[in-house]
Amino acid sequence: MRLFIFVLIFISGLACFSQNMSTANSERYFEDQFYLGITYNFIRNRPEGLNQRNLSYGLHGGILKDIPLNGKGTKAIGVGLGLALNTYYSNVVVSELPDGFVYDFGGTIPGFKRSKVETHLIEFPLEFRWRNSTLEDYKFWRIYAGVKFGYVVGARSKLVTSDFRDGFFNTDVNSFQYGPTFNVGYNTFNVHIYYSLTELFGDNAILNNESIDIKPLRVGLIFYIL
Repeated sequence: MRLFIFVLIFISGLACFSQNMSTANSERYFEDQFYLGITYNFIRNRPEGLNQRNLSYGLHGGILKDIPLNGKGTKAIGVGLGLALNTYYSNVVVSELPDGFVYDFGGTIPGFKRSKVETHLIEFPLEFRWRNSTLEDYKFWRIYAGVKFGYVVGARSKLVTSDFRDGFFNTDVNSFQYGPTFNVGYNTFNVHIYYSLTELFGDNAILNNESIDIKPLRVGLIFYIL
């Protein structure tokens, strides 16, 4: 909560600074944008025996408010709000019991096909932005680096075998997640990287008597739409 309060105060200060610059320089412009992205989700810090399977994908989108920091508009802060869906396929199977969840490998289940964890998040990206754009040029190079905060509003574990399907909400997934982001590219098409600093699961997720301390690394494309 303190972190969110700090971010809000920081954003408010930048907005006031931006308004003062607008009065002083009429040539300043904004790059307010919608964004859409698709990623491949790598699983890092995998314990022994955990294998990533199938196509672990992510989808995210939202809107970013541009706050220029200089008169030319080549430097700015981007503050956003968005939604994300992320999936992580592996050979780890989650079973729901009355007193919690149990984690095991899929090889112990007859007819095992696939298993995944799926998360739905509200995201708050914060970026420092550099670009060589102008008032007249909408095609330009950009480098945006920052941090993305995410709040998990829903997480599900799903299992598919040759005989049945099972799915349920998994409350072992950490509700609050964050990590640095890096976006670089030209015009609409840009490379997007997100490196999570928090584990996907909380301390209650135990596999082979050890915590499942896996962390996502998401790499893909992000599209900016003015």
